[in-house]
Amino acid sequence: MVTGDGGLSDRGTEPGYVHPKGARHLADPERLVNSAALVYGDLLDSLYGRLDPTPAERIHVLEDGETIQIGPGRALTTIDSPGHAKHHLALHDSESGILFAGDAVGVRLPDAGVLRPATPPADFDLDQAVNSLRRFRERKPAGVALAHYGLLPDPMGMLEEAEDTLRAWAETAERAWRADEDIAGALEKEFAPEMEKVDPEQRAKLETLNGIHSNAAGLRRWLETTKGQQHSH
Repeated sequence: MVTGDGGLSDRGTEPGYVHPKGARHLADPERLVNSAALVYGDLLDSLYGRLDPTPAERIHVLEDGETIQIGPGRALTTIDSPGHAKHHLALHDSESGILFAGDAVGVRLPDAGVLRPATPPADFDLDQAVNSLRRFRERKPAGVALAHYGLLPDPMGMLEEAEDTLRAWAETAERAWRADEDIAGALEKEFAPEMEKVDPEQRAKLETLNGIHSNAAGLRRWLETTKGQQHSH
């Protein structure tokens, strides 16, 4: 199973592959689960479920550029890709050319056709997220698969769109923050029009998986962390 923030794990006897900064969360997932519960509340169990601890002897820490052999002549290459989360890894399949991007590119429901960035607290960082997207483009993947949901059409074009969209959300959030206005309200006003033609059921799904308020909280934390002193003056 590909985990959204950093690796591969299962309930059998195979190793649990994970980013160096995520290894402790596989061994003791309580803090990670509690953090997710703050974002999703009662929806956590129905959307994703909980994690069981992985025995320490099964945890394999992955470095950037490491390869995992998954068959004769076939390997997954790891790409350290912080921004969405500091312990995020993407995986590039040598046979298909597909890059499994987790949440680093954002969230896109195929039926809605709208790509949104994923900027939840507590680790979102704009510069790192943009750099990760550029690293993805440098690999010229034949396809990009998101955790939510599946393969993107026009992978190279969508990676460029993801950067443009991410920057637009960050700029809107920063303008609101500097004006001491509500960030979530500013994002809603700016980006609600793109949802007007989306079926209400699909709109509800997208809001559940990638809600404005969760993204706003992550953007606010990033602004306070990186620009807080400047803003105070």
